[in-house]
Amino acid sequence: MTTIRHAPDTAAREKASALVRSFDARAGSLGSLLGRVTPVDQVGVEERVDSLKRRSIKAASKLWALDLAIRMIDLTTLEGKDTPGKIRALCAKAMQPQPGDPTIPHVAAICVYPALVAEAKAALGASGVWVASVATGFPSGQTFLDLKLAETRQAIDAGADEIDMVIDRGAFLSGDYAAVFEEIVAIKEACGETHLKVILETGELETYDNVRRASVLAMAAGADFIKTSTGKVTPAATLPVTLVMLEAIRDFERATGRAVGMKPAGGIRTAREAIQYLVVLYETLGPRWMTAERFRFGASSLLNDVLMQIEKQRTGRYQGPDHFSLD
Repeated sequence: MTTIRHAPDTAAREKASALVRSFDARAGSLGSLLGRVTPVDQVGVEERVDSLKRRSIKAASKLWALDLAIRMIDLTTLEGKDTPGKIRALCAKAMQPQPGDPTIPHVAAICVYPALVAEAKAALGASGVWVASVATGFPSGQTFLDLKLAETRQAIDAGADEIDMVIDRGAFLSGDYAAVFEEIVAIKEACGETHLKVILETGELETYDNVRRASVLAMAAGADFIKTSTGKVTPAATLPVTLVMLEAIRDFERATGRAVGMKPAGGIRTAREAIQYLVVLYETLGPRWMTAERFRFGASSLLNDVLMQIEKQRTGRYQGPDHFSLD
């Protein structure tokens, strides 16, 4: 896996910066932008997802999709009982998901708490697996901005390649969109060239309209990725919510020329589900997004099921779950 994703796209960044500056310069312009966000056709979204879920995938295409799914995984552990030893073991799995089988690719990234970033960075070395760190008072986001900024900077200093921040859902649901926007801008500035994924926590946003509005707000504020969930709230990622966010990404790129990535996270456990997400992705955004540089799965247990399905496709037999290491 290359690291081209981390090279700055000068034209795109200039457009994004100009967009942010324009909001700062004109009173009420953010409200004007969000006021132009069109309502979501709930019935249409859910019917389209149901239709895409029924797509039949040929065996060769399925193997390709399973391989791609592994390359797109942010292998995640975000538990209070996480230890350095657990992080090292997870990093080993990230680099070699199936020891002894060099045809199985490594995952995209490891996602951990800030205090464990240095451990993960040391364990991964030059493997090409990135380190993502949650930050900004994950998972609630209910802390002071100066602490959020300090946590972000410390995670980057420890070696994080990516930051997964949470938005202030209380402010968003109260209608204080400017506060949410300004906080994302501040975190993005603290990130510098480090990629920023903005977690909307869609399970708390209540409506598809709010999901679309929050997606546009996060992208306008400078998000490199928008992400569904922390994995700590039910529901987490769902296909209809993901479709709403992908359509927002499509429309944002048409309006600004800036491509933004997508990360569904939480509750995606089976290869079948992963393939359904990839079908929705392809049909909405096309082949340019079929890469880890623009799409991720945030998951802890998905990898083993994908490995089991690859074995089934290759040999016609399932391996038992105990054939694979625990995530």
